[in-house]
Amino acid sequence: MIDRVEPLFEEGGKLHKLYPLYEAIDTFLYTPRSVAPNPVHVRDAIDYKRMMMTVVVALLPCVVMAMYNTGYQAHLAIQQMGLEQVDGWRAEVMQYLGLAYDPSSVLANTVHGALYFLPVYIVCMAVGGAWEVLFALVRGHEVNEGFFVTGLLFPLTLPATIPLWQVALGISFGVVIGKEIFGGTGYNFLNPALTARTFLYFAYPAEISGDAVWTAVDGFSGATALGLASSPAGMDAVMQSVTFSDAFWGFIQGSMGETSVAACIIGAVILIATGIGSWRIMLSMLLGALAVAGMFFAAGSETNPMFQMPPHWHLVVGGFAFGLVFMATDPVSAAMTHTGQWFYGVLIGAMTILIRVINPGFPEGVMLAILFGNTFAPLIDFYVVRANIRRRQLRHA
Repeated sequence: MIDRVEPLFEEGGKLHKLYPLYEAIDTFLYTPRSVAPNPVHVRDAIDYKRMMMTVVVALLPCVVMAMYNTGYQAHLAIQQMGLEQVDGWRAEVMQYLGLAYDPSSVLANTVHGALYFLPVYIVCMAVGGAWEVLFALVRGHEVNEGFFVTGLLFPLTLPATIPLWQVALGISFGVVIGKEIFGGTGYNFLNPALTARTFLYFAYPAEISGDAVWTAVDGFSGATALGLASSPAGMDAVMQSVTFSDAFWGFIQGSMGETSVAACIIGAVILIATGIGSWRIMLSMLLGALAVAGMFFAAGSETNPMFQMPPHWHLVVGGFAFGLVFMATDPVSAAMTHTGQWFYGVLIGAMTILIRVINPGFPEGVMLAILFGNTFAPLIDFYVVRANIRRRQLRHA
C-alpha cells in the first residue's frame, strides 16, 4: 500500500505539496524512513520515539493519582460543606453512572477526577498538537513525539479548576514561544511545559494561585500545605491540616499531578532504570534543597514562619518531587555534561528553597528555580568542557 501511495507525493505527483502532511501523519504511527543518528539531546542508542514513550509511561502513575486525588478532594469538600446536589455537566455524568460523591469510593473519586483532568488534557493535546503540525508543515519536517510528553506534563501542573481557554492559551505560548521559535524540539533552552505554566501564572494569577482554585467545588476555599506554612501560624497550621503520610502519598490539595511523591518515585525508578532520566540531577537537586532548607531551619526566624518547616517536609509539599523527576531532568534544557549536572541540580534545589522561604510572594519555588537552572545550563556545560580542555592541555603539555 505504501508503494502505491508514495508516488503521488513525489516530485511531479498530484499531491506533492501535501507530502509534509502525509509524512507528519505517517510518523505518528511508524518509525520515519530517515532517522537522525545523533540528536543533540539523545546520547544513547535508544531512538527518540522510544525515549519519549518511556517518559509517558513513567508519568502514568502521576496521571492516575491526578484523577483519583482530584475527585477525592472534591468529595471531601462536598461532604464538609454538606452539599446534597452539585450543578454542572459533571454532576449529570456522575448521576448517569450511578456514582455518589463518596470520598471512600476509589471508582467514584477516579471517575469524578477524570471528568476534570481529561478535558484539560484533550484541549492541551488538540491545540498544542495543531501548533506542532503547523510548524512541521511550514518547515517541511516530521512531527516528533516530544509533544506527547509536553502535552501530558502541562495538564499535570495545573489546578483542576483552570478554564479551558487558558489551557489553550498557555500551551500555545509554551509550544510557540518556548520551543518552536528556537527551531523546535532539541533547540529550545527552556522546558516548554514550564514555560506554558509560568505564562499562565503571571498572566492569570487568580486562576492558578490562591486558596480557591485547588479543589473542584464552587465556593470551597482551602490552602495548600505551602500556603499554610507561609501563614502566620506556620507549621502549626500545616500539622493541623496535613499529615506527613498524606503529603507523601498525595492526598492533599495542589496541582492535579504534582501532589504524590510516591507516584513520582515510581516514575523516577523507570527513568533511571532505562537511562533516560539523570540520577545525578535528581540526587544533586535533592541534596541542594536539603542543605539550604536545613540551614534555614537551624537558623530560625521570629518573623518568617517558613523557617519553621523541617527539611524533609519541603520534599513532600508543593511540586518539588514532580519537578525533580520530570522537569529538571528534561534532556533538552538540562545540563549535558556529568559534572555540569551536579552543579545544575544543586543550583535548582538551592534556588527552590530560597524562593520558598525568603520570598513571601511565591510559596512554591520549583517552577521558577527550574527555569532559572535552564538558563544557566549552557553556561555550566561551557565551563565544564573548558575546564576539561585545560586539564588535558596541562596533562599533555
